[in-house]
Amino acid sequence: MHADSASVAVLFARADSIYKTMSGCDVYDIQRDAMTFAGGAPVVAHPPCRAWGRLRQFAKPRLNEKQLALWAVDQVRANGGVLEHPATSLLWQEKPLPEPGYFDAWGGWTLVISQWWWGHKADKLTRLYICGAKPDQLPAIPYRMGEASHVIASSKARQKLRYRPEVTKREREATPRDLAAWLIEVARTCGARNAP
Repeated sequence: MHADSASVAVLFARADSIYKTMSGCDVYDIQRDAMTFAGGAPVVAHPPCRAWGRLRQFAKPRLNEKQLALWAVDQVRANGGVLEHPATSLLWQEKPLPEPGYFDAWGGWTLVISQWWWGHKADKLTRLYICGAKPDQLPAIPYRMGEASHVIASSKARQKLRYRPEVTKREREATPRDLAAWLIEVARTCGARNAP
C-alpha cells in the first residue's frame, strides 16, 4: 500500500508484523527500508531498541542501528505520530525526550503504558513519545488491574518466589493487535492535527 491521506506509515515493523494485516498502514519492515520513508503521513515508529535497552551491554546491534531511533524521533516530530520503545530506553536521555508530565519544543510528550492492557501476555512496560495530539485527544486507554500470566524475563531468584512463565522472543517483540490498532488511531489523530 502506498501512502495516502488515510495512511499511517509504520516504521521498523517486524517482517511478520500484525500491521501488514490492517488497512490504512503503509508498512516499512526490514525488506522495505524505513529510511526510504519520504514523509507526508503520520507515523507509528518501532525503531530497534536493543542498543538502547536495559541489556544493551549484551546486544549486538548492526552498524548504525542505534541511529535509527534518533531518526525515528525526527520523523514523529516532522509528521506527527507516536514512537514506541521500552520503558527503560536510554533514548529519552540521549535525544532528549520529555519525561512524563512535560512537553518539548515540538509539543511532544511521553506516556508510559503496559502492553498487557491491550492483550500482551506479560506486563510489558513501554514508553510512547507522541507528537501532534494532547493527552485528552487520545483514544480511550484500556487500563487493566491484576497480574499478567507471563513475564518478559526474570531472574532465577525472583522466579523461585513466584513462578510465571516467560514469553517467547516473538511474543516479546510483537505488538498486540489491539495495541497496534490503538497506535494507528493515535497516529491518525496526530496527523490530522499536523495537516495544513
